[in-house]
Amino acid sequence: MRILLVEDDELLSDGMSRALRQAGYAVDHVVSGGDADLALATTSFDLLILDLGVPKLDGLEVLRRLRMRNQTLPVIIATARDGLEDRVSGLDLGADDYLTKPFDLPELEARVRALLRRNRGAGGVEVSYGLLRFDTVGRRVTVNEQALDLSAKELAVLEVLLQRAGSVVSKEQLIEHMYGWDEEVSQNAMEVNVHRLRKKLEPSGVNIRTIRGLGYLLEIKA
Repeated sequence: MRILLVEDDELLSDGMSRALRQAGYAVDHVVSGGDADLALATTSFDLLILDLGVPKLDGLEVLRRLRMRNQTLPVIIATARDGLEDRVSGLDLGADDYLTKPFDLPELEARVRALLRRNRGAGGVEVSYGLLRFDTVGRRVTVNEQALDLSAKELAVLEVLLQRAGSVVSKEQLIEHMYGWDEEVSQNAMEVNVHRLRKKLEPSGVNIRTIRGLGYLLEIKA
């Protein structure tokens, strides 16, 4: 899952980015509203974390432009502005959640997980597919209650494929949702991650089928 973080406090943005990446998310970071507006208009993200007091373009204006483009990605406002008027304005303009600083990083991660679950129509914390169980809170995958040892990238591949189970996902779509701007990636690296994940999924009866020229299909073996 790919997140855009809009935050001009260097210390805070470093901590937030580090925590989210350790949780398995790809994170892109910008420090101004103008850069955020451009990134949102040209790149596909799964979630936006938005500070309101950023330079060049106010966060509320970034949010207004986002919704005017009919972009429906979930938005968490994370800001020092704790006044009622700001909270009401943010929510009325289309924010899904409002978090005031200072906040604890585990709370931010919990709100990210909740919004991503809600956005994909999953009410629970566990995603099941065949014998496979994916705990979206603990970021843990099990087969018959036995944990699978997955790298962060393998887990990210599986999460994207699970969200689109039964549909073909292209290599480009996987890369787009899994990697930030500052991460070097090639299709060969993606193929290696998919190959390793496929081997680890064998006990689950879940297979990643390569559809030549199109991408990958997650399916339950007959």
